[in-house]
Amino acid sequence: METLYVSPTLSIPLSELRFKFRRSSGPGGQNVNRLNTAVELQFDFVHSAVLSDEQRQQIAEKLAARLNSTGTLSIQSERFRTQGRNRADCLNKLAALLVEALKKPPEREKTKPSRAAQAHRLDSKRRHSEKKKSRRTPLD
Repeated sequence: METLYVSPTLSIPLSELRFKFRRSSGPGGQNVNRLNTAVELQFDFVHSAVLSDEQRQQIAEKLAARLNSTGTLSIQSERFRTQGRNRADCLNKLAALLVEALKKPPEREKTKPSRAAQAHRLDSKRRHSEKKKSRRTPLD
């Protein structure tokens, strides 16, 4: 798998992703003490060649809490006992995050104020106007 397919219109080459491995604190028996099974995936989306400026902007806004100090998106996994499954888990998490971040917001359905709301607004304006008129000095 040389490419991570995020959506039909977006695929990220694995060469743009950086993996770091460390010892896991999760299940694994004696492997926990000896093998680097936990995986951290880092994606520098700012310098990605496959993302447009608009997509970069959306990711920066919606995933701001997941960005580290250098501005890269960081995802960790230590759910499984093997490095390969944790690596695949990180890739799945990244794809899900990007799909969610790049979703277009739904169009807002335009509505009109109800007849009662319009009448209330006009009545309120009329009462306010009468109050102001009653404060005026007579022109006699």
